[in-house]
Order: sequence, then structure tokens, then C-alpha cells
Amino acid sequence: MIARQWWTEKKKSLTGACLAHAVHDGYTDALYVFLPVWQAQFGLSYAMLAVIRALYSGTMGGLQIPADRALRGLSPRAALILSTVLAAAGLLIMALPLGLPGLCVGLVVAGIGSSIQHPCGSMLVTVSYGAASRHPLGIYNFSGDLGKAALPALVAVLLPTVGWQPVLGMMAAIGLVLSVALLPLLPAVPIVRATKTAAAGRGRGGFGILTVIGALDTATRMGYLLFLPFLIHGQGGDSATVGLALALLFIGGALGKATCSLLGERLGVVGCVMVTEAATALLIAATLFTSLTPTLVLLPLLGIVLNGTSSVLYGTVPELSNGDTGRAFAVFYTSVIGSGGLAPILYGTIADHSSQTTGVLASAATAALIVPLVLMLRPHLNASATEPHGETGLPRSA
Repeated sequence: MIARQWWTEKKKSLTGACLAHAVHDGYTDALYVFLPVWQAQFGLSYAMLAVIRALYSGTMGGLQIPADRALRGLSPRAALILSTVLAAAGLLIMALPLGLPGLCVGLVVAGIGSSIQHPCGSMLVTVSYGAASRHPLGIYNFSGDLGKAALPALVAVLLPTVGWQPVLGMMAAIGLVLSVALLPLLPAVPIVRATKTAAAGRGRGGFGILTVIGALDTATRMGYLLFLPFLIHGQGGDSATVGLALALLFIGGALGKATCSLLGERLGVVGCVMVTEAATALLIAATLFTSLTPTLVLLPLLGIVLNGTSSVLYGTVPELSNGDTGRAFAVFYTSVIGSGGLAPILYGTIADHSSQTTGVLASAATAALIVPLVLMLRPHLNASATEPHGETGLPRSA
């Protein structure tokens, strides 16, 4: 009976974390659908669009470690509800008729909210399942792609008839409903965290390499997403087609979570990342030379490798952490989300001073760079397999 109750609590925690992840990641990627609208309304260049976008992603990435440290005394229930309410409040500010300044303030507030979700949700899943957390973490990661597929498509359908500010208000309402739904699902007691151990500390070199690879992988993805709406428009697509393209890409990404996990079991982390990043570079380049229909056909395949790699990297964080898994997730997310905010500015600047094609090729080149870099990770993965992981968990009353 006790074992059954504990299993039920684990499933509830995973469900709550997945719901929060789906909505927050849906918020993050739905913003891409607004970029052409904001460019037209506020007269923004590619680089300025990337800066505007970075107000959200940069805030979200930069506050991962401070949020993890400041909110350790809160329960997962309180932290994830606070996270979602803040993100929804940011969207409401963006929806108000305050012009570009209001848009910028709202993006920052929403970014503050989303900075809490990733380390808290990841840690909750990790401590709920202990040594068996790799597959649940894959499910958690997969849930984010469901949000990425659903919300951008919904936004793209509504934008032509409703207008961008009411659509933002609708998105905020979804977050507020989620906040209520999380109440019965999440533990109401704080997570008990372990201290660092000397044995676990030996994995830090491998963790640093993993973090750099994660940052480059995210840079590739966010750089390509910056240009995808304009690439689709250039091939004759409208706003609805942009939403369809994003949905196809993210549906492929969701499938990639399972596909890359299976590929990782056969090829190992290093072999899997090499295959997926090489395929990512080739498929990104291919979409530059196809017409609209073939591009839409390629996007699910691109999504599999573009988003699927992150699941392999993400599931390796607990193995290479230095004993404090929560902080390791916060550091990893700081790197990858910060990269996702800054890299599009670089790619956008490249496109402004050359062409959109050059900017897209720069993102493909970043994926290709990971192929030789990931070979450096192999010795650390081999070494980490025999080392103990830090023990963390929720009190039994959770």
C-alpha cells in the first residue's frame, strides 16, 4: 500500500512538472510567431528583433541559478505556481496598449517567471525517481515539445483574425488556469538537497564540456527559428503557414525525444550526438534550396534531430553533476538559454550585414562544430558510469 501510494505521488509530480513545462515552453516558442508582426508594427531590423526576443530568453537564462538558490526553501508547488503566475503576468503586460516599452517590460517579467520553472521542474522529477530518472526526464523534456507544437500553431491560427494583443491575453489565461490545476498535483514540502561529495566532484570537467555542447546545440536551434518565419514568407507562405511550419518542426522535435533516446542506447551519447548534429547541419542547409512544399516536408525530419539532441544532453546532466543536481540543472539551463538568447543576435547581425541565407548557414555551421567537440566528452562519460550520484529527495510526507 505504501509503495503504491509513493508511486502515485511520483506520477503526480511528473504530471505537474510536465504540464508546467509544456505551457512555459509553449510560451517561449509561440513568441516566434509574433516576430513578423512586431517587425512590421515597430519597424525593427533582424538584429533588433533578436534583442527584443533576448529580453525574455536572456532574463529566463540569466536568472536560473539565482532563482534556484533563492527559492530552495519553497515547495515545488509554491515555486511552480509562482513561476506560472509571473509568466502569465508578463504576457498580460505585453497585451496592454503600452507600445514597445510595455512589450519589453512584459518580456522581462515573463522571463523572470520562466526562469523558476526549469530547475524546479527538473529537480522535482530527478528526486522523485532517483536513479531511474533518465526516462522520466525524457518524458519531462518531451512535454515541452508538446507545448512548442500546440501553442505556436494556435497563435498562428488566431493572429490574422483576432490581433496579437488579445492573443497574448488568451495565452496568459491559459497560464492562470494551469496555476490552479497544479495545486493538487505538486508536493507541498521543500525538496531535501544533498551536499556535494568529493567523488561527485570529479565529474565537473565532463559537465563543463556537456554545457558547452548544450549551448551550441541551443544556439543552432534558436538561430534557425529566428529565420524560419521569414524563410517561409519568402517561399510564399502566410502567417498560418508559418504556424504550420513551426508546428511541423516541433512535432518532429517531440518525436525526436523518443527517437534520439533509442538511438542513444544503441550508439551511446557521443555517437548519437554526432549523427544528429551532422544531420541538423545538412537539413538546415537543404531548406534554403527548396520551395515551400518540400520545405514543409523536411521540417519534421529537421525537428527530430534539431530538438531531439537536447534530450540526450539533458538526461546526462545528473550523471555529470558535481553532487548538487539542482544547481547543475540551473547551470546547464543558464548556459543553453543564455546561448539561445544571445546567438540569434549574432546570427541576426550577420544577416543584416550580408543576407538571410548567410545567417541560416551560420546556424548550420554551429551544428557542424559540435561533431568534433562531442568526442571530448567520451572519457568523462566512461568515468562517470562507475561513480555514485548524490542522494536527494522529498520527505516521505510529500
